[in-house]
Amino acid sequence: MYGDDETIRRILTGSGDTWAVVGLSANRSRAAYGVAAVLQRFGKRVIPVHPKAETVHGEQGYASLADIPFAVDVVDVFVNSDLAGAVADEAVAKGAKAVWFQLGVIDEAAYERTRAAGLDMVMDHCPAIEIPRLG
Repeated sequence: MYGDDETIRRILTGSGDTWAVVGLSANRSRAAYGVAAVLQRFGKRVIPVHPKAETVHGEQGYASLADIPFAVDVVDVFVNSDLAGAVADEAVAKGAKAVWFQLGVIDEAAYERTRAAGLDMVMDHCPAIEIPRLG
């Protein structure tokens, strides 16, 4: 419902390869850690965004999207739904091309705002599932 194959394919193949992963820490038991590894295997540069600003998968982490000193193409969101809308708004302000809310992350108002701002957006999907599915 919030991610047709065309939009998913466009984000994965045409939006750019620098992905800020909000909620990514060095905690190997968290889903973000594994998904970020898959994104890297498929050629994406994964930038960790987490209050701890840890280096993860060889990339320097940042405490917020605003702290990243370069452009990001896609913002992949691994935070609770009640926090996700603010992250989507930050992605728009940062100049990202797309926002991706992970499985279980749903904020319909944020989806509408982000789309209205001209960004592609997928919600309640996982790129680690979609990349191999779309080939």
